[in-house]
Amino acid sequence: MMHPFTLKNCLSAILLCVVLSFAFQVKAQDTQQADKHFNEFEFSLALDEYKAILDQGEPSLNVVQRIADIYRILNNSKEAEFWYAQVITFAGADPSVYYLYAESAKRNGNYAKAKQLFMEYSRRVPGQAALAQRMAASCDTSMKWMRNPKPYRIKKVNNLNSKGVDFSPFKAKDGVYFASDRLEGNTKEKVEQYAWTGNGYIQMYFAPAKSDTSWGAPEILPSAINTRYHNGPGVFHEKDKALYFTRTHAVRREVKKNSDPTSWFQGTEGGTHINRLGIYIAAKKGNKWKKVKAFKYNKTEEYSIGHPAITEDGNTLYFVSDMPGGFGETDIYYSERQPNGEWGQPINAGNKVNTAGRESFPSLGADGVLYFSSDGHMGMGGLDLFKAVGTHKAWTGVENLKYPFNTSHDDLGFEMDANGKTGLISSGRFSEEGYDDILSFVENRIPCTITGKTIEYVADSQNRGKKKEMAVGNVRLTVTEVGSDARPIEVISNADGTFMLPVYGGMTYTIRGSKPNYLTQTITVPADCRKTEDSVRVEMVFNRDTPNKPIVLENIYYDLDKYDLTPQAAAELDKLVQTLKDNPHIRIELSSHTDSRQTNYYNQMLSELRAKSAVDYLVAKGIERSRVEAKGYGETQLINKCADGVSCSEDMHQENRRTEFKILAR
Repeated sequence: MMHPFTLKNCLSAILLCVVLSFAFQVKAQDTQQADKHFNEFEFSLALDEYKAILDQGEPSLNVVQRIADIYRILNNSKEAEFWYAQVITFAGADPSVYYLYAESAKRNGNYAKAKQLFMEYSRRVPGQAALAQRMAASCDTSMKWMRNPKPYRIKKVNNLNSKGVDFSPFKAKDGVYFASDRLEGNTKEKVEQYAWTGNGYIQMYFAPAKSDTSWGAPEILPSAINTRYHNGPGVFHEKDKALYFTRTHAVRREVKKNSDPTSWFQGTEGGTHINRLGIYIAAKKGNKWKKVKAFKYNKTEEYSIGHPAITEDGNTLYFVSDMPGGFGETDIYYSERQPNGEWGQPINAGNKVNTAGRESFPSLGADGVLYFSSDGHMGMGGLDLFKAVGTHKAWTGVENLKYPFNTSHDDLGFEMDANGKTGLISSGRFSEEGYDDILSFVENRIPCTITGKTIEYVADSQNRGKKKEMAVGNVRLTVTEVGSDARPIEVISNADGTFMLPVYGGMTYTIRGSKPNYLTQTITVPADCRKTEDSVRVEMVFNRDTPNKPIVLENIYYDLDKYDLTPQAAAELDKLVQTLKDNPHIRIELSSHTDSRQTNYYNQMLSELRAKSAVDYLVAKGIERSRVEAKGYGETQLINKCADGVSCSEDMHQENRRTEFKILAR
């Protein structure tokens, strides 16, 4: 995005101060005009000046740095990545540039490269290692989400978009409102150019509805709404026939501290004004807008309030502010309408929603769900879309909407229709320049199947130490779609243990199987289907609910002479955690066994430590310690002939090195 309302804060305050404190070492007469444009936020003009300086001679670190920073400020991550790659070739480049370079690469979807750069930044700036490592991990998560997209089809709404920035759509009964900085428009008045971006000033537009999913030509709202500076985004409340919208004021800078939620950019000492936001309410009478009044708590001389969202009943107004006392740079607040019709004091939405970063662009679903954008919660790059979990006044957490709602670019202005399957968003994903477009989305659920078998493994009398597969028929299977309100379905596996379940691609399902005399089991299955004829194959392995019968946990391995759990062992124990949760009536003994090598005392001690380590893991995962007993048997319960002094193969010794559990008699 190349507008002051949606630029992302990509750095910690430390990094930001480093970048903004760069002092040019080139001759003053060479950079004076460029610096002046930069300090006055005329970035498109400053960029031309700095590039002209490069054309006059050898590149300098400071000029190249400024060009890279401007492209980042203008949200052109493609160019920013290129120019930061040049900055790090200079011997005097600050280590913070590696973070900026990594962030630009991430915003371009170059996740593998970004991860490498974040780790390099971690090495060069150890004090920021935790941040850098979280960002590196987010690159892995982003690639995982892209491999398993949510079942939605997203495309541009061509007739709502322009050559500029178009964002924050809001569907009203008779059309859609949105904000745009387009230079062209359906208006008699000439749109002025904004030197920050080279586009127009942000204005509010309205496109009349032709159907539920199509709109006529957008028209700029009249001067009652749109002043000559920035106006938007906004929402329309049907009941009150009122437009709640953001209006920007250029306030003379009185102090060095910037309280501007419209962009991460903090300006420089030379800047004389700063942008601050206020919310305004305009009543619609027929086709006229009247009685435009300021929100009671606007205080643009000190801080900003903007990005309104209002509940359907009109009694709660959500918005964004950087007022003192918040958790981060901008927080989401709400105000409740009082019995006398006035708005109550702003209340912070809480630290489950708000972070040390920037939360912005709230919207409300018909079911009361709070959607918003954030760069503080971990995401795919730029601003990511999230939804709050819980209820108004009691949000308990947030969920990333994942891919394809989120991408490496800025994603914001989410508008979910009442059906929960269609809606609008705005995103910079289709623009190399970082311009936002308005996009539509529709649920695109692909029918497919999960085919599987319910089985158990029993000792093979024909092959010592081996097991054979046996069908477990007539198992009751309860299938639940994760994250959905759909009612679970139940099926019974066939006599041969086979079953088939109709599901939708891109969703994740839990399958809970139960049968008398067997332990209940639950598995989680992602339905990775890309076309209707695809199917996902699973096996559900059941164990008998029989006291004092040892059950070997497969793939529980330890490093030689160690009792620390390996990642493979932890993954296997996670299955046991689920079994214990599915069967709350059982208590178990978890035991560890060694082979006969080493002394009896050593093996006994090692097995006890391994058993205790495994039990501690189960307890850490939420299992009550009273339900699990740790027992080390050392080499006292060998299952083959490989005792002391007997020559055996490594495979035979491995049979004795095992971890088991058994149900204790009730």
